[in-house]
Amino acid sequence: MLRAGCKTSIALLSMLIPNVAIAQTLPTSLIPNLSITQTLPTSLRPNVAIAQTLPTSQPNMITIVREEVKLGRDADHAKVEAGWPAAYEKAKSLDYYLAMTSMTGAPEAWYVTAYASHAAIGDSLKREDGDPVLTAELTRLRRADADMISSVRVIQARARADLSYGAYPDLAKQRFFEMTWFRVRPGHEPQFEAAGKAYGAAAKRTGAKSTYRVYEVVAGVPGPTYLMISSLGSYGEFDQVMTDGDKTTKGANTEEGMALQKFMLEGVVNVETQRFRVDPLQSYVPKETRAQDPEFWMPKKPLLSKPTTQQQ
Repeated sequence: MLRAGCKTSIALLSMLIPNVAIAQTLPTSLIPNLSITQTLPTSLRPNVAIAQTLPTSQPNMITIVREEVKLGRDADHAKVEAGWPAAYEKAKSLDYYLAMTSMTGAPEAWYVTAYASHAAIGDSLKREDGDPVLTAELTRLRRADADMISSVRVIQARARADLSYGAYPDLAKQRFFEMTWFRVRPGHEPQFEAAGKAYGAAAKRTGAKSTYRVYEVVAGVPGPTYLMISSLGSYGEFDQVMTDGDKTTKGANTEEGMALQKFMLEGVVNVETQRFRVDPLQSYVPKETRAQDPEFWMPKKPLLSKPTTQQQ
């Protein structure tokens, strides 16, 4: 899957140009699902499960199913979503995905999968369509899910390994994700690429420990749009992210600084960063992954004590 194991955000680029005001939220015209209510067609959700295993290197492509959860329905939505992994487990599916819920911004749930190609997606859809029992259960879950969400958007993106930095993480150990959107002015894609390479070079030279992966969106939102994904094993690691960002900023040479400044002044429309927590019960991961940390991946549900009646 996408996923996981990066620890810094190219949003740190903006720190090189403190006098430039940069929008930190995307307008609704850029991310329509934040404000436009949509029905959940049954053709969308099958794309969630398309990865054969959890990846150990940056996958060529990722799919993100992005659901905006109705206010106050988070717990109900999580219960419905837990039915998806159960259905895939019963069907002995090998198509795995990570689920995460937002800690900042609007209440959202993201389901991220990884695959090698569009052909791999097609093969997965054929397998799913060929299982009538699974199809019937997923149809039931979609109907229940529609009551809990106000919108859905499916996004596909291709890897930009040339703009990514650091070793790929162990996804089984990731607990938090940071997603940073970059909306670029049409025709200024080369400036974004130059800025990304400049930042990566500065990070490498200064020995930054935080890592990240960059993807170029190919479908699902207006473009040109890029997504940087970083992940952490604990929330406290964000302190290291900030430290690395400061080091990288100060360590950029003149040429790198000019590339960063040019993009931020001329090429960027706006930037939005969101943070997420991995939800083990909504995720569908291999048994081997769950065995690595059963306390996290298979948490025991608390026992509810029965109310007692007091004798008068």
